[in-house]
Amino acid sequence: MIKTVLLSICQCFLLASGQVCFKLAVEKIHKFQLSFAWFYDILTNWWLLASGICLVSATILWGYILKHFEFSIAYPVTAFAYVFGMLAAAFIFGETIPLSRWIGVVLIIAGVMLVVK
Repeated sequence: MIKTVLLSICQCFLLASGQVCFKLAVEKIHKFQLSFAWFYDILTNWWLLASGICLVSATILWGYILKHFEFSIAYPVTAFAYVFGMLAAAFIFGETIPLSRWIGVVLIIAGVMLVVK
């Protein structure tokens, strides 16, 4: 079971990382214009590439998890993506997170621990 949990947490981390990279990518994209320069900006956006790599990797890993492990253990662990997202919001994007959201994160972690116990 520990292997299921660890792989699921890795999958959640890849998923959250892909979303963080995607946010960084779209922040760098200029207003849409049907022009070569706009497409060049998209094609040279390294955050967009990193996002794609993370999200494809997360999907492949999720397929492996679904094939080899119990769904009733693996799926609830995906809630950790919310935890990683909250940490990214605070530490990468510098967002102010209210106490109520941190309490929610603690409850998510506690809930996942109850499920995998």
